[in-house]
Amino acid sequence: MSLRFYSTDTASVRDFEPVFPGEARLYYCGATVQGMPHIGHVRSALVFDQLSRWLRYRGYAVTTVRNVTDIDDKILVNSAKSFEQGYTGTHPREPWWALAYRFERVFGQAYQALGIEQPTYEPRATGHIPEMISMIRELIDNGHAYPALDDSGDVYFDVRSWKSYGSLTRQSIDEMQAAPDADPRGKKDPRDFALWKGHKDDEPESASWESPWGRGRPGWHLECSAMAGKYLGESFDIHGGGLDLRFPHHENELAQSTASGRGFANFWLHNGLVTYEGDKMSKSIGNTVSPEEMLATARPLVVRYYLGQAHYRSILDYRPTSLDEAKTAVERVENFLVNAGGGSGLAEVPEEFGRAMDDDLNIPQALAVLHEHVRTGNSALSAKDGSTVEAEADAVRAMTDALGLTQLMDFGSAGSSNAEHQALDTLIRSLLTQRADARASKDWDRADHIRDELSAAGIIVKDSADGSSWSV
Repeated sequence: MSLRFYSTDTASVRDFEPVFPGEARLYYCGATVQGMPHIGHVRSALVFDQLSRWLRYRGYAVTTVRNVTDIDDKILVNSAKSFEQGYTGTHPREPWWALAYRFERVFGQAYQALGIEQPTYEPRATGHIPEMISMIRELIDNGHAYPALDDSGDVYFDVRSWKSYGSLTRQSIDEMQAAPDADPRGKKDPRDFALWKGHKDDEPESASWESPWGRGRPGWHLECSAMAGKYLGESFDIHGGGLDLRFPHHENELAQSTASGRGFANFWLHNGLVTYEGDKMSKSIGNTVSPEEMLATARPLVVRYYLGQAHYRSILDYRPTSLDEAKTAVERVENFLVNAGGGSGLAEVPEEFGRAMDDDLNIPQALAVLHEHVRTGNSALSAKDGSTVEAEADAVRAMTDALGLTQLMDFGSAGSSNAEHQALDTLIRSLLTQRADARASKDWDRADHIRDELSAAGIIVKDSADGSSWSV
């Protein structure tokens, strides 16, 4: 099977055919650094980390771009709040650019903690104003944009001038909501969206740049189009982001990019949202969960496994027990690799795992394959079938490598020398033999005592028809 992905624009799964043979070029929307990240932001970054890793595994030379929106209405609003009289926050009187940089670092720390790889490029919006101004000029020249009809200094995209507007989300213009990004008095149509926002007297002078239309700053949608084009070219393979960005953000990106003469993205991939016990996460309700909160209660390995276990297009529902369930699942994999010596790191993934990943990044099915091989490996450990243990460890290691899990595992010395684990295994199996003898002679007190001793030492004993196995 060739690589296949579901593309939002066609609402279908299609074969992946790159613009440039042997290359895969991916742009996905990063953080608007106005405040602390929540797990929805991190889930999106993790999904596209999984995607880029798999593309690389399949032999593509991968270029990834994840932008940072460091100038935005909310950034300015949050900065202004810090200057209000009586403000008692942790960072009082914080300029907009300082606030943006502070939260950019917080996002970066969350990505790093969960093993999300650095993209090839991570451009900031404020570093690409000339490219944005150039793109606005092209749109005006092509008849698809106009300066505001009032004296605001805004420039708008004329949605009715572009017949394909609405194609990504399959909406007609008349059914769309008005664009809330600027005063509608300067627009030809309430749905026209801002490409450039004229400077306002109550905004910092430093949050504006000179342009042919007066001082101002770029509209949110324009930023991504300009940066994607600069780093990936006029046509590239995949544009990604959260499901909530389809409209208006991605619809507007597509319109302004294609109206300026660019081919833009061949595939649009959107990851599902994160809910809390079935409800939408909301700060006003108080049911949001941050990466920091998760990492305070669980290892990064567990959090990465949890956020990455569902199909990327599905909703991921968080419950108070979610991390406990993820911990049990992923530590079963980790313990097998530790007990088996870590795996060589040189094997290919099993064929059925590859088929699942090739089929629109079907990670739930891929994880089912992973856990089946772990079960087989644990049975081989119990049976002291060394050749099967080695083969299964190599297969499991190949899969955890592909999923970005291995780097977060705690192998102790298993990756280089298995002597300690062999010694521990010898001691524990001696006790398990004693326990088996006690059970055979119906000395239940002795059998339970041995099991309790092992449990107190952090050793989990699992009984089956094939005998007893152990894990830490």
